[in-house]
Order: sequence, then structure tokens, then C-alpha cells
Amino acid sequence: MGKKEFKIQESVSGIKKSKLDRYKELIIGSNNISDLIKYEVIILFCGWIPGALGIFLRSKLYPLLLGKSGRGIIFGSNVVLRHPKKISIGDNVIIDDNVMIDAKGIENKGIILENEVFVGRNSILSCKSGDIILRERVNIGFNCEVYSSSTVEIGADTLLAAYTYIVGGGSYNLDRKDIPISKQPDFVGKGGIFIEDGTWIGAHCVILDGVRIGTGSVIAAGAVVNKSIPAMSISAGVPAKVIKNRNEIAQ
Repeated sequence: MGKKEFKIQESVSGIKKSKLDRYKELIIGSNNISDLIKYEVIILFCGWIPGALGIFLRSKLYPLLLGKSGRGIIFGSNVVLRHPKKISIGDNVIIDDNVMIDAKGIENKGIILENEVFVGRNSILSCKSGDIILRERVNIGFNCEVYSSSTVEIGADTLLAAYTYIVGGGSYNLDRKDIPISKQPDFVGKGGIFIEDGTWIGAHCVILDGVRIGTGSVIAAGAVVNKSIPAMSISAGVPAKVIKNRNEIAQ
């Protein structure tokens, strides 16, 4: 992959761009005026409507905004979709109220939610020229954030408890002292995050870039994972360390 455009503020703040162009670049991900009109009409018409009527209308209209969509998708109220053409949602997915799904980027594929994924209230899936893949039946609790400027892949039947933060991809260089950290170039990172099938991530965990968590593992609440975790293990602490193997637990 070539150079990524990480600086969102810089990419939408040029003096030669109108406010409308900035909005289209940041939210719609397209310069096509018909895409803008369709997005605005659908969001205005049904994005905020509560109850069964809102769910029904969004189930019919929101898929028109997406790159791909399956059957039986439930969208809660006030769900935010950014760069929706880069969002792919499978069958019987549930997206709760106030969720944001942001697939922004230039060269990235975007966000894929496979069949029967659940995304809890107030959670955020956010790309910064990265990719996020949630395999079948992933369950994300409320107030979680999954961020990617590289690749974040979460395996089937994985549970993420509330307030979990997963950050895959670039960080900031610290080399120059003459400019603020926020103005320094980003670097690509350590290769993203891969959480294998059947994992349970406890509440308030932080998963850092460059980590692979093995199949069937458990990460205890409040842990900070900065190194890979083997399959079928139970880990806890800051930083997280293996404290037990599930295969050793008596039946």
C-alpha cells in the first residue's frame, strides 16, 4: 500500500476547498452530487426516528447508502455512517443506537461486518485509511471503540465487553522537537491487530497495535495487551500476562 493520508484535518481544511467539498470528503467519501443528496435525504428522513417505525424505515433505506448489504439488518436511531460506500454489512446484523461506523480513507477497503454481528450502543468503528473486519457473530458491547489505520480483524464468536478500546495502526513520530507532536508524520505501525475466533475481551481492556490474540483466549477486565497472547490462555494485568491455560482447567 502506498502513502496514506492520515491527517484528516489537513485533508479537509485547505483554503481552496468549499465547505461543501470538505463535508463531502469527510462524511460522504464521494464528490458525486447525487450521492450527497441521497445521503442527506435518507438521514434527514429516518435517521432520528425512534421505535419500530424508525427501525423499519432504516432497514429499507440505509442499505441504499452502503457498498454491500445483507438481509434483516437492524439500525438503531442516530446511527452515523461515514464513507458508506466502503461499508459492507451481512445478514441479520444489529447496530444499536448512536453507533458510528466511519470507513474513511483513500486506498483502504473499509469496514466489513459479517453475518449476525452485534454492535452495542454508543460504540465507534473508525478507519483512518485502514480496514476493520468483524467476522460472524462478533458481539461488541456498549461504548467500545475499534480504530484502524492498518488492519483490525476480529474473529468469529468473539465477545468485546463494554468500554474496550482497540487501536490498530500508526502512531506519531517523536523525532522533531520544533513542531507539535500532532503535526509530525505518522508511521505505519506494527502490522495491525488480529483477534482469533471465540475470544472474550473483558470490560475496559486496551488492545494495542501489533498484537495477535489466539483462539479461545480470555483477557481479564482492565488489561492492557501490548504483546501477542497464545491460544486458550487467560491473561490479566497491565501489561497483560498469561496467568492460566484453559486446557488445564478441570472439567
